[in-house]
Amino acid sequence: MTWVNDHWGDIFSLARSHVWLAGLPLILGLLIALPLGWAARRWSRVYPVLISASGLLYTIPSLALFVLMPLIIPGSRVLDRSNVVVAMTVYTVALLVRTVADGLGSVPDDVLQAARAMGYRGLRRFFGVELPLAVPVIAAGLRVAAVSNVSIVSVASLIGVAQLGNLLTDGYDRFITAEIVAGIVACVVLALLFDGLILVGQRLLTPWVRAQGGRA
Repeated sequence: MTWVNDHWGDIFSLARSHVWLAGLPLILGLLIALPLGWAARRWSRVYPVLISASGLLYTIPSLALFVLMPLIIPGSRVLDRSNVVVAMTVYTVALLVRTVADGLGSVPDDVLQAARAMGYRGLRRFFGVELPLAVPVIAAGLRVAAVSNVSIVSVASLIGVAQLGNLLTDGYDRFITAEIVAGIVACVVLALLFDGLILVGQRLLTPWVRAQGGRA
């Protein structure tokens, strides 16, 4: 505890960086995965291509992807935080494309038919009916992606991008057990915070679920 008490400022500074590097890709990945998941559900021939391609993206080792980013993004360097954001966005998209497609596929056919009968077409039906009803499934996938991002971002410390992973590498190099434990606990707490925020967002976006629970 002595080491932790002496380094609160450093821990919070690294935690803020970790939040940015793990949270921003979560938002960007969701925005990209929504149209891709919709396309996969809309056109059956596209579904296996998009799902397989996104699945393959997630198999790329994180350290290799961080190092390769400067070759993919012109003008960037290995130490640029933008490389980590882009790489983590790729992983988020890889996890969420199937989730979005499955979430949209979980909307009952009778609901879609009723929406058509009421004049809902195209984007209006997507944003007004399909997407809201798919929120629970998408939120579940988003929770998995959030925990995954918090974990994978820590690898970026190996290429010199500061975040909570620095506590793990520095503690290992200097044999400071308290620093390693602090890094692990901080990552777990951060993952729980992300998970809690997503759950709150899900509840706010699905008030009818709370209403059904109250009636039950």
